[in-house]
Amino acid sequence: MSHPAVSFAAAMIMLGTLGIFFHEAALAPVITVFFRCAFGAAILLAYCACKGLLTKKNVSLNDLGLALGSGVLMCLNWVMFFEAIARIGISMTTTVYHVQPFLVLIFGSLLLKERVGASNVGWVALGFAGLVLACGMKSGLTLDSAYLTGIAFTLGAAIAYAGVTLTTRAIRGMPPQLTALTHCLTGAVLTAGFVSMPAGGIGGAQWGWLAGLGLIPTALAYVMVYGATPRMHTAAIAVLTFLYPACALVVDYLVYGHALGALQLAGFGLIACATLGVNLQWQLFPAVKGA
Repeated sequence: MSHPAVSFAAAMIMLGTLGIFFHEAALAPVITVFFRCAFGAAILLAYCACKGLLTKKNVSLNDLGLALGSGVLMCLNWVMFFEAIARIGISMTTTVYHVQPFLVLIFGSLLLKERVGASNVGWVALGFAGLVLACGMKSGLTLDSAYLTGIAFTLGAAIAYAGVTLTTRAIRGMPPQLTALTHCLTGAVLTAGFVSMPAGGIGGAQWGWLAGLGLIPTALAYVMVYGATPRMHTAAIAVLTFLYPACALVVDYLVYGHALGALQLAGFGLIACATLGVNLQWQLFPAVKGA
């Protein structure tokens, strides 16, 4: 018997381990992204071939163009996300990054003229208040250039992913697994020219971490999310999505001993509450009745 919520939850936990693979591979962000894309593409290509998805009817020119465009944004998102982790750590990066649902609302309103109700405006304001708290200083953390650059990279990654969300919404006929494959292939092509192998080469353990990065929080997580989402209610998706940042925070503490301060945790709480409010359409303000 299939349990989509269990598959989705497992995928979120896999995504929460992303920072470990990056740290343990111990390579530059752009090199790590290249191998993440290369391994992920190989695995997704095999999966799509086995499922019979590689057919002309699944790929229209319009959908392919949208998938390639979103693939460019996804590549930028991955590079900036890893650049941020290298500067401010897994927990801070993951917390700040999760303001991206509010960016989707803002960009959707500005670019696509989507209507944003008063309650959503309130949730966005609460979410950005959480962002301010999450970016606040804790003991031993100063506003040096590395910290500020890390925050900037995180926000850049969130903006890029918001663009991915809006772009992929417009894809109609392409199976999502093929979209994910296109993203990985695009990322591999875009980053290939920036890859320079370390002087000492890449060790066996590093290859293992890179292959794991392409398999677990990329290809496998994609397949599980895309397979489960159509069979789940929005409320379950909204709640279970927070297993990703929660897992990342726990992993960062257990493996590396890094913990957020009280202000950062409060900020994460506000961001989580605001995101649930947006996704579940909670009403902050009473509805105005017609005359």
